[in-house]
Amino acid sequence: MTFKKILVPLDGSRLAEAALWQAVDLGGAAGVAYSLLRAAEAHTLPGADPVEAQVSAVREAEEYLEGVARRLRERGVSAVETHVWYGAPAGAIAEAAKVQKVDLIVMSTHGRSGLGRLILGSVAESVLRGTTTPILVVRAEGAPVEAPLAARPAKEAARV
Repeated sequence: MTFKKILVPLDGSRLAEAALWQAVDLGGAAGVAYSLLRAAEAHTLPGADPVEAQVSAVREAEEYLEGVARRLRERGVSAVETHVWYGAPAGAIAEAAKVQKVDLIVMSTHGRSGLGRLILGSVAESVLRGTTTPILVVRAEGAPVEAPLAARPAKEAARV
């Protein structure tokens, strides 16, 4: 399978950037366009100016993405574009994939389970449910590995 455009969602963490390097390993430095995406959201306290917070969140996201794009270009990747979408990450990723007509989404997962996943959700899972674009999910280094519920002994599965 050949790729013309790969979308790599980034959240500012080293974990997310691990997916970036996997994407470059997969697509190569030449011939593939890389679209770096960051979803920006501002969370403000009641009474605070939401516009100022939104502008600040977008500006910070743009600066971060430009730094990542610069590092890619220094490694010989020439076709790099950056995009900041304002809104929740999963929706922004799915919408960007559709609008940009990407061939593949390469993203990382924090590997959360249990209460952490229940509270924070799984962006990767939400994107998977919200797009028809193929997705390569890069697992966090050191994330715990859990057997699927069906493969666990009945006593252990009941505790989950």
